Parts: sequence; structure tokens; C-alpha cells
Amino acid sequence: MNSFCQMVDIYNKLLENIILPSGDFFLGTNYIGELRRWRKISRLKESELHELSIINLRKLLSFATAKVPFYRTYSQIEKSDLGAWLKEFPVVNKYDYNNNIDSFLSVPKDKLIPNYSSGSSGVQGVVYMNKKEQSSTQAIQTLLWEWSGYYPGKPIVQTGMTPDRGFAKTLKDCLFKTRYYNAFGLDNIELSAILHKQTGLSNYHLGGYASSLFLIAQKANEQEISDVKFDAVISWGDKMFDHYRKEIEKAFGCKVYDTYGTTEGIVIAGQRDLDYSYILTPHVWIELLDDQGNEVEDGKIGHVVVTRLDGYSMPLIRYKIGDLAIRLPRHKYPERRELAFPLLEKIIGRNTDIIKTASGKFMIVHFFTGIFEHVHEIKQFKVVQRDLNSIEIEYIPGKGFSEIVLGKVSEKIKSYLNEDFPIKWKQVDFITPTKSGKPQIIQSLINNNSLSHHA
Repeated sequence: MNSFCQMVDIYNKLLENIILPSGDFFLGTNYIGELRRWRKISRLKESELHELSIINLRKLLSFATAKVPFYRTYSQIEKSDLGAWLKEFPVVNKYDYNNNIDSFLSVPKDKLIPNYSSGSSGVQGVVYMNKKEQSSTQAIQTLLWEWSGYYPGKPIVQTGMTPDRGFAKTLKDCLFKTRYYNAFGLDNIELSAILHKQTGLSNYHLGGYASSLFLIAQKANEQEISDVKFDAVISWGDKMFDHYRKEIEKAFGCKVYDTYGTTEGIVIAGQRDLDYSYILTPHVWIELLDDQGNEVEDGKIGHVVVTRLDGYSMPLIRYKIGDLAIRLPRHKYPERRELAFPLLEKIIGRNTDIIKTASGKFMIVHFFTGIFEHVHEIKQFKVVQRDLNSIEIEYIPGKGFSEIVLGKVSEKIKSYLNEDFPIKWKQVDFITPTKSGKPQIIQSLINNNSLSHHA
């Protein structure tokens, strides 16, 4: 065991001190440098974190009003009351920057890297970053993983929505010892295969979209599999419901660490030693607002509005992501906590139901968003299920739309499912949002309390 630990430690040092720095040098990125910087930031005192957040916010607002066309119309006179100055900026959403993307950029987009959102709200967006900003996002994500006991090079089983790995992603999977599984259309055979491959193995983490992790755990519990264990589970992407967490912890005998962020490159919060989530304040400024745009009291539910403090290529200031959350009141803070970041009490998120088929297959929200993110001819969509034998997809057509697009998407869904599954299409002018203000991507009108059913 000691020799195994020594080998793991040697590989981690080789990765962090030679391989990753070399990769940063040749690619012009700074992943390992950013990771080391954020490790230091995470050890700062509360007052130091707050001061750094204030400095970052003031720099960003000053930059945006001077360099970004959309924000030049707002006050360029720096104010001593930073909170009041921030309130002068409008709350924006994905529609705002989608409709006029160039006005949000500080440099031409041909010099930047496009990052497409997953479209889990039913509306796809794109945010542009430079390599430094992208490295920062990747480093902060890794930092949150490290809070669960993970470290670069530690074996991990990961579910995701990028089945076509390509050379770069395949190389990354190899270097980071990642077993990557497609989260599209998981069925009973695939779930069993994942578990079978992990039988008797140790020193692994498990990470991925919360709903897909739940399906894997549920299958393990149904088959009474007891020899598949993980050191920890990291979730992201969709809501980690309490019954998901209980099922996962029962199956694998480990703790679940939930992370919270957006595909626009904003890492908002993550869990470590508490049931609450630490807010990454030097990276993100978070506001929780009521329906009228006023800050809610701590302990009250509010709309999540975020500002990325280190995103200068395309500043997102007061970006309403469509979720609801509760900030933990100060008097409820635990006497002992490992980190000094402020805390979120609860992330409400949105209910991302799981679509089921009569043959026993499951489709999580990212089954659909992974397809529609490449279909730019459809502006927005919503999946409605009334029975196990078919689905209806409401859609709002976009630029370049034709009926041919619907056929291609239908074939793509059926090919991923590997079965002939009826899909009905319904063109609409508007998709009703949920209470959080975010369009509902999946609406299941059948009993979804349990995923177990018979054809």
C-alpha cells in the first residue's frame, strides 16, 4: 500500500511540475499557475478575501465602462460606494448578450475562444474568453474537486456530454487518469457495464452530472452491488436533489461534494467540510434579488445574479442565470469551518426531470442540450413527456431554420437511444419560464418519483 501511495505521489508531482507546465508553455495557457494561485487564495482570511473581492470588482467596473461598448452608456465616474455603483448597471440575461454579442466584447471575437453554454435553460449562449480566463475557470473547477480529496492525476470516473473526445480530450483523459462515459441516454446495460468495470477497484473518484450519478447509484442499489466504492463523488451540471445524494451515498459509501457554476465560465460555489457551499468571492460577486430587483435578506430565497470578477474579454456584470438560492445568515455560520469564504445555505436550482422510455432507458437534461447546442437553427426548445412511448418537443425556430432540421435532430436522438422512439414537434412563439425565470427544458407529466418501471 505504501509503495502504491508513493507511486501516486510521484506521478502527481511529475504532472504538476513537468507535464502540465510544459503543456501550458506550448499551448500559451496558464492552468497550473492559476491552480497554484487559487490554492493560496483559498487559505486567505475572511477580511483578506473580502478586500480582494472589492479590489477585483472595482477594477472590473472601471474597465467595463471604459472599454466595453454595452457598458459605456453607464456611469464612468468611479464611486466610493461600490455597492451603489454596481446597482447602476443593468441586470442582464442570456437573451441580452445573445442579441448583441459584439457590444459585450472588449476585443474582437476572432482573437478569443468561444465557450458555448450547454443550453440547459433551453436557450444556448456563447461567451468569449482569452486563454488566461479559460485557464482560471479550469483551475478553479479543479480547486473545488480538490476540496473532495481529489488531486490531478488521481483516477476518476466521469460522466459528460462530450462523447467525441478527439485527440486533445483523449490525451487529457489519459494524463488525468479519467474513465469517461457518455451521459447520453444511459440504459440498464450501460449502467451495469460502468459498475462492472469498477468492481473491486480502489482510489477512484466519481464525478459528473448529478442526475447521471444518481442513475449509476440507483442501479448499484437495485442489483445490491457492494464491491464498487469511490473515495468521494463530485457533482455538477444539474441539481443534486436530496434523494439523489442519499442514493449515491448508500451505493458507494462515500460523501457527495456538490459544485455550482455556469457553462459561461463562472464558478460560483462548492462544498468542502460543510453541508453549505463556499462562495468563490474573489472570482464571483453574487447578488440574490427579489422579483423587483432588490437584494433579499440573508436566509430568504432570491434570484441568483452573478458578476465574474476576472472576465475582461467579455465582462458579464449582474448576469441573471435563472436559478434561485439562499444565502446563509451570519448567525448560522458554524463556529468551525475550514475556509473563510462566505456561505450559501441552499441552491434551489430548477427541477431537471429525467425522461424515461418504455424500454428502460433514461434521458437526463444534458442528453438533449448536448444535441441542441449544435443546432443553431433552433433558438429555444422544451421537451414534454405525457407517456413512456413518445415525447413532444416544443421549439422556437431561429435563423436558417427548415423542416429538414427537425428530421436530423430526430434521427440524432434515435441514434443515441439506439431505438425508434416517436418524437412529435410543435412550433411555438413562446416557452413559459419557471418560477425562477428560466425556461423549463423538461416537463414530465408522468410519475417521475421513481425511475424503476416496467415496459
